[in-house]
Amino acid sequence: MARVKRGVTTHARHKKILKLAKGYRGRSNNCFRIAIEKVEKALRYAYRDRRAKKRNFRALWIQRINAGARIHGLTYSQFMHGLKRAAIDVDRKVLADIAAREPEAFKVLVDQAQAALKAA
Repeated sequence: MARVKRGVTTHARHKKILKLAKGYRGRSNNCFRIAIEKVEKALRYAYRDRRAKKRNFRALWIQRINAGARIHGLTYSQFMHGLKRAAIDVDRKVLADIAAREPEAFKVLVDQAQAALKAA
């Protein structure tokens, strides 16, 4: 009868976890029991923060648009309402980029939004 060798899958699993823990400090990168806790926690953070990242960027874009609009005498909500009235469909990411990098182009958008608000 052939001898049963144990641990082939266990070694692979350990190797996989330790590979994910590469770069961690202390025993977290070479001690399996500690590494598995740290990797699980890191994966939970990664899952959570992939969703939080979307919220954070949207908030950043809104702040940049608001800053650009206030320079020209409008609030963020007035500006966005004016754009909607003017039938200008530009997403917040692009608006924030225009506000930060091309103030002249943003001024044109603000003027169109103001005109649409006055017409209503």
